[in-house]
Parts: sequence; structure tokens; C-alpha cells
Amino acid sequence: MPDVIFDLKKISGKSAIVSIHDVMPSTLPQVKKLIRFLSAHKVHTFTLLIVSGKDWTDSQITQLQKWQDNGAELAGHGWRHRISGPKSTWHSVHARFMSRNEAEHLSKTRQEIANTICRCYEWFGQVGLDKPFLYVPPAWAMGSLPRKEFSRLPFDCYETLTGVFNVRKNTHRYMPLVGYMADTAIRILCLKILNAVNVAWPVGPLRVAIHPDDLHFPLRPDLSRHLARVDRFVTYKEAMEEG
Repeated sequence: MPDVIFDLKKISGKSAIVSIHDVMPSTLPQVKKLIRFLSAHKVHTFTLLIVSGKDWTDSQITQLQKWQDNGAELAGHGWRHRISGPKSTWHSVHARFMSRNEAEHLSKTRQEIANTICRCYEWFGQVGLDKPFLYVPPAWAMGSLPRKEFSRLPFDCYETLTGVFNVRKNTHRYMPLVGYMADTAIRILCLKILNAVNVAWPVGPLRVAIHPDDLHFPLRPDLSRHLARVDRFVTYKEAMEEG
């Protein structure tokens, strides 16, 4: 069993990791707006979660390189970020209530999941980007791949709903998570409750997960308030090294 690390910092004076999910060619306009939004809130340290198996053009990859050169941390976030083929019963339930059609790993075999992760990792080097430190499965759903098999995969760390698993140290660090992808009444209610619990949780750093269209959803004011409460923004790598 891995060790579990708790960082018992007080909420006042806490640090946070800001991540922008689902970065792909079709979402780059929204991503640019989000980066401007973060800059207006004095957030200059953030992580971009890249869906690598899309049809990236040279100019779009150049944009990723510029962001990386300016200090953005890049992470792997699946290959296609969409499911294909038949779904298992659990996957159908998960898709209906949580992930819709975005949990790419669910219904795949262990080897298929491992192949997806490896393809994602290798893509970064193939297009001239730094190979990433972190992998975040779409919808945080790793699927049937057990944690004991992560050591044969290329990333150093893997994020789940509860935190980040460090393969090299065999440790899982709990980190509270807040999100804002609330496009229905039930999602607004659920995220309001979950975010309130996690913002108040005395363990850090706080993970602030932003999706491309979140600025158009009702929880945008909550995002601004949460960012205003943070004293220091860090990358995933910095957070794991500090832990």
C-alpha cells in the first residue's frame, strides 16, 4: 500500500494548483480567454491538460510551445478524450451522471489504457514539446488499470479525483478539488456543495480545475472568489516536490 501524505496547512494562506482541462485544437480560443481571465486575477502559474491525439496543426503546437516557454506546465490528458465502441454497464451509468462521453478509459482493457497513456506521452516529444510530468485521465477515470501497473508507464504522476499518485515514491497525496462545469441545475447544486466542502478542507494545496466553457456557466463568480482566496499558485511538479 502506498503512503498517504497530508499537508496540514491552514486554509488561510493556502496554495493552489490551477489547471485548464481539455486543451485541444477546437478549444484553443476558449483556452486563450481563460489564460487572459487568469492573468486578470494575477494567476500566472497554471497547468494545461493536453489531449494529444487530436489533429494539431504546426501553428497550434507553436502556441503550446510559447505557453510552455512562458512557464505553463503541460500535462497529458488522454488521446482522444471521447469514448468509442460499446460501453459497459458501469460506463453507461458514469457517462449519464458524471462524464457524458468523455471518460476515454472506461470500457477499455488494461492494455488498451496503457497504450493510450504511452501514446499520449510520446506525442509530446514527437512534436518538440517537453515530455510531461503528469497524466490526468479524462474525467479523472483511470478505468480498469490498477495502480500497481503505473510503474511500467512513462509518467511520474497520475491524478485522480482524490489527489495525485507519485509512481517513483509510491505515495498518494490527497488534494481537495473544485470545479465549475455546471451547465444544468443539478450540476450547479452538486458542485456548489462539493466546492464548499473542498475549499474549507484543511489539506492542501487546493486543485482548481477549469474547463474551456466555464466562464459562460453560472459558477464563474465562485471561480473568481476561490482564486482571490489563494496566496500562492504552484504547478503540480512543485506541489509534489514540496510534499
